[in-house]
Amino acid sequence: METSTLTLSVIVGGFIGLASGYLGSLMVLRKMALVGDALTHVALPGLAIGLLFGFNPFFGAFSALLLAIVLIWLIENRTKLSTETLVGIFFATSLSIGLLITPEPELLEALFGDISKTVLSEAIMASILSIVAIMAVHKIYNSLVLGTMSNDLASSVGIRTKKIDFIFLLIVALIVALGIKIVGSLLMGSLVIIPAAAAKNLARNLSSYAGLSALFGLASAIGGIYLSSLLNFSPGPIVVLSSAAIFFISLIFKKS
Repeated sequence: METSTLTLSVIVGGFIGLASGYLGSLMVLRKMALVGDALTHVALPGLAIGLLFGFNPFFGAFSALLLAIVLIWLIENRTKLSTETLVGIFFATSLSIGLLITPEPELLEALFGDISKTVLSEAIMASILSIVAIMAVHKIYNSLVLGTMSNDLASSVGIRTKKIDFIFLLIVALIVALGIKIVGSLLMGSLVIIPAAAAKNLARNLSSYAGLSALFGLASAIGGIYLSSLLNFSPGPIVVLSSAAIFFISLIFKKS
């Protein structure tokens, strides 16, 4: 990977890794790890459409995720089905459609990402949107935590839990769509979940947990991209393996 491309990749990866880790701290706290992983595959049909028609796959991926999240939110509020059940349905359906329509030459890129193809305009967009996502999550963080502890208590103090949950899912869609460029639709769930799991092993309180989760996401992305460049491997799997290494190291220092 050329130096300029590597620098651009590290900048983009760093911002997205930071946002992914911070968002992941809430997903693990809310016991949505499997939901987050499954939701990443929902982006595959939109990603495939972007590749087929030659426009930025981010917009296709985000559109597919947005549509799925709106439908999940509406169905969940009209039925007694859980979020996990609905995400599972959309996951299986979307993955099947995506595998059928994704052009075979681009299938590996769609599944595992290729950040080396990032151009300057995409880097700027991804960095700005990552910062926006971090700020949005920070603003609703306490409300989401309170809603996780007790939905009734959150409602009693004036928190509109359904609205907050919907905003949270929209931010998830944004980060997943951005992160697909780094690790692909198959592995993006890992970049969101593993840094948060590592942070949970070491954190002493909620504030340090969120901070460590963001830091581990940042380290996973930057370290993985640098390492993949040195080893001449695809960045996606190396980024995930980097986050996994941080997790296993955290087990050594885990609080009893």
